[in-house]
Amino acid sequence: MLVICRKGGLYRHIRQTKLLDIVNREQKVSVTDLAEALNVSEVTIRKDLTALEQKGLLHREHGYAVMSASNEALHQLSFNYERKRRIAVRAAESVKNGETVMLTSGTCCTLLAEELAIQKNDVTIITNSAFLAAFIRKYPKTHVILLGGDYQNDAQVLVGPLVRACASQFSADKIFVSPDGFGEQGSMSANLVRAESSRAMAENANKIILLAETATLDRKSLVQEFPLDKIDCIYTDAQPRCDTRNQLEHHGVQIEMPPQPQGLTESHCTCQGKASS
Repeated sequence: MLVICRKGGLYRHIRQTKLLDIVNREQKVSVTDLAEALNVSEVTIRKDLTALEQKGLLHREHGYAVMSASNEALHQLSFNYERKRRIAVRAAESVKNGETVMLTSGTCCTLLAEELAIQKNDVTIITNSAFLAAFIRKYPKTHVILLGGDYQNDAQVLVGPLVRACASQFSADKIFVSPDGFGEQGSMSANLVRAESSRAMAENANKIILLAETATLDRKSLVQEFPLDKIDCIYTDAQPRCDTRNQLEHHGVQIEMPPQPQGLTESHCTCQGKASS
């Protein structure tokens, strides 16, 4: 069943993320049902679908919107799109015009790259993610340097010794990392060689910044990526659980969150006060 949004005139990006969430949940939804659910015209829905289809986040059949399942990276990007985008928008505020930053692979990093391409001028992005580089190819203001290496087709990312060799030629103020999980020792990755590549890139950045949904902070993954004492800041969508928050604060990791959307008050932490350092 579709939940009807009674408030008209939603901002376009909010409406599109709601639309994407509906299609993710239902897998296939008619234009008529989407227009009713979001309280807008079918003409508006068709425009939204065109914009989302151009990004590869869904595809259209006659009178319907259907989830795109042909590309695993795009498929992952479409899940919890609104939360990831809010993290990316908040993180983009920390980047200045003309700055050079490193971005690893991952959905939050990809959306951060898009926000930088839209909001900033003359930003240079150094990345090992071929998917990220292709995702923002239509934005002319952003300079992208794609590091060389062995290509992993599933994640569309470059890894291995060549990444380290290429990354050593550059210097960046910040590296943004999208971890696959989180544990008592710090951030975690689902892939050993991708974790090694992220660490190699971080050797040439002054600050290590994580971009992660709270759900990511609640699960462990395969291998250690960055220890807590190496992480400078984390951007997440809501307050982490008490134990996670206390670990971060104890190690001096700054926690940054975007404003919560109207009506959303979720929080994973009910404890009072801060951990002592």
